[in-house]
Amino acid sequence: MEIREIEASQTWQIRHEVMWPDQPFEFVQLEEDNSGLHFGVFDQEKLVSIVSCFITNNEMQFRKLATLEEFQQKGIASKLLKYILKLGKEKKLKKIWCNARTNKKTFYEKFNMIDSRRTFIKSGQEFTIMEILL
Repeated sequence: MEIREIEASQTWQIRHEVMWPDQPFEFVQLEEDNSGLHFGVFDQEKLVSIVSCFITNNEMQFRKLATLEEFQQKGIASKLLKYILKLGKEKKLKKIWCNARTNKKTFYEKFNMIDSRRTFIKSGQEFTIMEILL
């Protein structure tokens, strides 16, 4: 398994397949994708997990952390999250945060991310803002 920087367009298929399969493909293409940093985990040369990071001032929001179903429960997303947390520290950021699906909250808590208790609903999914101060 290898983590590499990728193009935004390389994230779209996994975003769509894993997170929003019932939405049109364009739904997963973010307006801000061109200004983000995008990372992928490759199993040999197959892209199996992705995340997109957006830095503003001293904060980084990561979005669309997703792993292909057949590669889930193998620690791949954990590796990717550790990678971007390390990146945040290297860039001397103050905070990293994400909009987490509430049913995935415990995953982020394993990395010392705190539930802000600020929740919202998007396309029928409930989200909570998870954050960590660096």
